[in-house]
Amino acid sequence: MNRIKVIFIAAAFLLTSPAFSQKGSVAVKDVLEPLPGGNAKMEGYFGDDILLVQENWAKGVMPYDEVIEFFRSGRTKFALGEMPGKSIRTNSLLWRYTRDPQLKALTKGVVYSLIATTKENGSISCTPVDKQPGEHDGDIWERKYVLLGLSQYYLDVEKDPLVLEAMEKEARSVMDQVGPAPKKSITELGWSSTNIESSSILEPFMRLYFITGKKEYLDFATYIIEAGGCKGSNIFTQIHDGVPMTEVGAPYPKAYEMTSIWEGLVEYYRATGDPKWLRCIRNFFEEVKDNEISIIGNGGADVYWPKLMGEGWSNTAVEQSNPDIKRMMETCVGVTWIKFCSQYLRLTGDPAAVDCIEKYVYNGLLGAMRPDGKGFSYVNLLNGPKVTNSGWGMVIDGLPVTCCNLSGPTGLAYIPYVAVMQGEEGPVVNLYNRGVFKSKTSDGRYVSLGIDTEFPREGDVKIAVFPSGEGEFSIRLHIPSWSESTTVNVNGKPVKDVISGTYLEIKRDWKPGDEIHLSFDMKARIIPARDGRNPAGKNFQALQWGPLVLARDENIDHSYNEPVGIVAGEDGVVDVTRVKPQRKGTRVQFMVPTTDGPIPMVDYSSVDCWEGKHVQTWLPIK
Repeated sequence: MNRIKVIFIAAAFLLTSPAFSQKGSVAVKDVLEPLPGGNAKMEGYFGDDILLVQENWAKGVMPYDEVIEFFRSGRTKFALGEMPGKSIRTNSLLWRYTRDPQLKALTKGVVYSLIATTKENGSISCTPVDKQPGEHDGDIWERKYVLLGLSQYYLDVEKDPLVLEAMEKEARSVMDQVGPAPKKSITELGWSSTNIESSSILEPFMRLYFITGKKEYLDFATYIIEAGGCKGSNIFTQIHDGVPMTEVGAPYPKAYEMTSIWEGLVEYYRATGDPKWLRCIRNFFEEVKDNEISIIGNGGADVYWPKLMGEGWSNTAVEQSNPDIKRMMETCVGVTWIKFCSQYLRLTGDPAAVDCIEKYVYNGLLGAMRPDGKGFSYVNLLNGPKVTNSGWGMVIDGLPVTCCNLSGPTGLAYIPYVAVMQGEEGPVVNLYNRGVFKSKTSDGRYVSLGIDTEFPREGDVKIAVFPSGEGEFSIRLHIPSWSESTTVNVNGKPVKDVISGTYLEIKRDWKPGDEIHLSFDMKARIIPARDGRNPAGKNFQALQWGPLVLARDENIDHSYNEPVGIVAGEDGVVDVTRVKPQRKGTRVQFMVPTTDGPIPMVDYSSVDCWEGKHVQTWLPIK
């Protein structure tokens, strides 16, 4: 029996979750929606990584009891109370995908343990009631993550009335304390110089509005936006008016917190429909995409704002080869960025958002993960010591537990949320991972897609289409911007007008067993460095094969950081040779021609620097 048929048989066992009954009014309808939980089953590439993190982090080393204890006994450092909420969010997204009963039972226990810490004023907080809202301890930021975690559980795992009651008590405790005078202003609360982090509670308040339909939550969201997002600046007005990202909210243009606020702004726009918010959302996406995102899909560095330790907007797309950079690309930034891109994709259907998601998940996200799945790097470097656990957080029983160790698993759990989505006319394929995905046609019939591929190790993809009955509907396929010449055929017949960086819509009468065959342009291409602050950063070049950024790996190449002259054609294409990987766990390896002979390069995500080795992604030019 061939793989396509095996995949289709597996599709019969997929689950269909009932649609969530939304009470808050929606002014703007999304053009794309995630598939219901249980309707995606991924194998191989991402599938293996997701299960590894579920088993070894979520069900393994994560110290749930210890981080919940912060809510009983207090914490030794600001914002440590984010940790339980982040964990619940991750586990809920994982369960949405895997339906693992042990994970569900574990997560329910964590949820109930957290709710049991509720204080007499209804707050779930590390800050004593008489000191709420905490001014510099991250109290509102922590309560944001309590609400995000509980709401993710409520939406994806179990609509437990006790959980909803706890969320509403938490929200009301915030509204009782924060707002116009005589309450505390939200822009006066937080650990940073501009208190930008507290306004990111916008997102869970919008979730509560949609869940309950209660206008008080929408009104509080309006208050947050009208307050400007931070002290000293109105970041919404700045981005609406096109202020460069490095100056938005200065002197604290913190990438993670700002992107988190914009996730909430998307939800606010859905509810209100005011076009000025759509302009803010588009401007943010375009500005970050063009000026802040590196070749591995993440952003933020210590060039413009060294005191932010690599976590501020710093024109990273231009500066990424600057040898002065010591810290860059916090995992929390990358994960929050792809979550925002997912929201933007749902809202607009813009395929550029898929390009951004693809770039990060194949390169930066997997490149930040420990090989055993027991954690993620705090930041990533493109040259030098690639990974580090040095950053905000604490060590619990010998395990570094940082904000990024907690965000990384969320990023992996989010991949099935966007890999294949539901459009009005039928399924929309964004990421080409082997697996089975169950969607609907434009007239409500079910259709299963069986994707058979070794992508991104190979460029060929076969998609078997099995609708529940014959009839016309559309399937949309994302054609990545890096694939300059993609060929597509259906049942052996070529499809015309395949354009990189767009969606290809194939509308026809589909029959069970119809097959789509895609062949991507998997060339290796030179990426030149851009002109930045340091002229020395210009004397570098990088190499990308398909969606994968390649790098030299000290584990297999002692000359990893020496200058080289890569041999390329006038079009920048390099004639690389695929070879068997030298190290276990390496996904792909190539021999790359240089003026001094071939050198080994592997995909960036496979370079294991957790034992002190180094990476060289931007290669010094000989």
